[in-house]
Amino acid sequence: MGGVPATATARRARPARDPRPRGVTLGRVVASEADKLTSLRSTGWLALATVAAAAATAWGLGMFARPEPGASGAPIAVAGAVLSQLGFLVLGARTGADEYRSGTARSTFAAVPRRLPVLAGQALVTAAAALVVAVIALGAAVAATAGLRAAAGLALDVTDPETARLLAGFVLHQTGVALVGLGLGALVRRPDAALVAGVLALVVLDHLLATNPGRVADTARALLPGAGARVLLDDGRLDALAAGSLGPHPGPWSGYLVLAAWAAALLAAAAYRLRRGDVT
Repeated sequence: MGGVPATATARRARPARDPRPRGVTLGRVVASEADKLTSLRSTGWLALATVAAAAATAWGLGMFARPEPGASGAPIAVAGAVLSQLGFLVLGARTGADEYRSGTARSTFAAVPRRLPVLAGQALVTAAAALVVAVIALGAAVAATAGLRAAAGLALDVTDPETARLLAGFVLHQTGVALVGLGLGALVRRPDAALVAGVLALVVLDHLLATNPGRVADTARALLPGAGARVLLDDGRLDALAAGSLGPHPGPWSGYLVLAAWAAALLAAAAYRLRRGDVT
């Protein structure tokens, strides 16, 4: 009897190939980076401390609010931004530098040979995490200062343009700070060095230059990433800052663009080093 050759049967028995690509994709890299971040217990504690710092600082400073019936209470709600931004800076610096410190970067880049998708994934995960924590921190600060604002007759009308800017600015500013931290961490590859550099650039230099006003100092202040904090100032403080400055007078959103430009430049520098250099 004639039969089907064994080789033909074997060929038919082979399972069909899965048409879906199994290579490295940005989605998989993002999922991996998100898993790394959320699997660390310290990430939760950092987020909790950041939220607590925002709420506690806003409450403490709100105790000194003068009664102004009808005035905006938004400046009190966002008053914890200066202290809580340190938590966002730490978040970014650790995400960008921890793998180099622990030595796991080699295995990460062995799995993702093109390298740059890892940095892109870290940027997306850091921005998303910072955005969520910032929203929670803002909500905690608003809740913590509710009684103080009511006692002082301060309103929190989100339909007011200035109030909306301050509240949205808090979230956007902290997200930008986290990305600055990520850029520094990925560039210098040492979380402690990245944190020190970030504090100097965002806080210390701005305050030092403010104590020595002049055309050069005021121009430098407008070009440092600390200019991004202008999005957290009410119109009165912005007017006073512009009146006393001999340099450029960036508005709140122009100042935020300076912060965003710093984040983009640092990430670009980190990408260049990652693409051209070693991963140690």
